[in-house]
Amino acid sequence: MKDLVPRNQYGLFADKNGVARIDSMTVAEIFEKRHDNVVRDIRSLDCSKEFLLLNFEEQTYIDNNAHRQICYNMTRDGFVFLVMGYRGRKAAAFKEDYIRRFNEMEQFIKFLLEARSEFPLLTANIQLIEENPKPYHFSNECNMLNRIVLGKTAKEVREEHGLKTGTSIRPYLTKEQIEAIDLLQRVDIGLLISTPDFQQRKQYLEWFYMKKFS
Repeated sequence: MKDLVPRNQYGLFADKNGVARIDSMTVAEIFEKRHDNVVRDIRSLDCSKEFLLLNFEEQTYIDNNAHRQICYNMTRDGFVFLVMGYRGRKAAAFKEDYIRRFNEMEQFIKFLLEARSEFPLLTANIQLIEENPKPYHFSNECNMLNRIVLGKTAKEVREEHGLKTGTSIRPYLTKEQIEAIDLLQRVDIGLLISTPDFQQRKQYLEWFYMKKFS
């Protein structure tokens, strides 16, 4: 199954279950190590079998000599456990940077899963259209549709009702509001391709909403 979030410029991605991961080949590259040595380091980690299975997913790839080789997709916990043993000022800087990148990816995953529950058609099509989707690709569209129909963002609706981040706002909307958001979502899917300019899409959707629901 396709990854939830494709690999970004830092080599981070989210698997189909929404878990942020990085592969051992990327770790070898950023820490300037041979990949076979990184694989050796993973296999010799002093951790439980349960931790290893949970945080290091064995995969294969075809190398430049057309040979099948082993690599590992690791979680943030697996990454941190592995690179704890990598020393030096440069390694320390890389560790800090990539822990921050994992935090950013995990926030993105959280928002994407939230957006997908509220705007399933829209988010699925953004993932198809955008080769490397960013958080704003989803937040801009979701916020725009909510503002047109509700006059506020989902975050503002949650604050009004004392809801936790990530809680669906749909139970707090009227049937008419939900129908309007769903209809605008379907219209916006077509506009994403035909009208790439965000402001133009917004103006058209506002006009469409006024004509349809006023």
